[in-house]
Amino acid sequence: MNLKQLEHLLAVAETGSFSRAAEQLHLTQPALSRSIQMLEDDLGVRLIDRMGKRNELTPLGEAVATRARHLVFGAEEMRRSIDLLKAGNAGVIRVGLGSGPGAMLMTPLLIEVAQRHPDVRVSITRGAIELQLRQLRQRTLDALVIEIRSVTPAPDLSLEVVAEMRVGFICRCGHPLLSVTAEGVAFDELLRFPLACTPLADEPARILVRHFGPRADPQQAVRLRCEEIASLIETVRASDAIFLGIVAAARSGIESGELVELVTSPPLIASARFALVTLVGRTESPSMQLFRRFVADRLRD
Repeated sequence: MNLKQLEHLLAVAETGSFSRAAEQLHLTQPALSRSIQMLEDDLGVRLIDRMGKRNELTPLGEAVATRARHLVFGAEEMRRSIDLLKAGNAGVIRVGLGSGPGAMLMTPLLIEVAQRHPDVRVSITRGAIELQLRQLRQRTLDALVIEIRSVTPAPDLSLEVVAEMRVGFICRCGHPLLSVTAEGVAFDELLRFPLACTPLADEPARILVRHFGPRADPQQAVRLRCEEIASLIETVRASDAIFLGIVAAARSGIESGELVELVTSPPLIASARFALVTLVGRTESPSMQLFRRFVADRLRD
């Protein structure tokens, strides 16, 4: 029995097909079948039930596959650790960013690495949280920075809160609502204009409803929905739309006087909690320490 045979068994288990597994492993199907047969002969048990085009693990095969995953993962981590030690500081940063972290971190990170760490390679992924979690588990990403309430805790995930940032309403300077009242704008007044927001997790949506009532349900209240906060902010600059999200994402516009934070009645008391998500037991590259420091410095009010 060897690691290659265990890797072959896992490939068949994951694909449910000798032909697809062989293609994934860049082997011929007869070579893969011989490898599995040798493993079964060595262990003295049948591991896979071959039922025409369907191939399923036997109960003993399931038990072997569970142990095999740990062994294969451990071997991959050993190889990775050695590669990272040989690479020194000239490593790779492969991260996925949610909407808020993307707006705050993506461009500054690329500039920081280009100017100060030219030997480090950076790869940034955006997109649906489910896709980014899949890429993390497939080890094509090393870490995610996302809203913690958008991810379901799991035994293989490490969730480390790295920032809590205030949420508010942002409009352009000269917006009609700025002259309504000094005591704060009622939510019904906000709804006269397009509300712009990223897709929200269930808990932030419930917070809005608790603050402002059923009409604040984002499914009904939000008219402009987009993953890219930068696009939402630009829309607010150019129209009477109102941005709902982390206030720090509009920092440059507020400092220049182009954008203004709206005061509501009652005041919105809410925040986004961002977490660094990694795989439990995954060895970090030295350059990930650079990324951690960068996140701590940049992702704050």
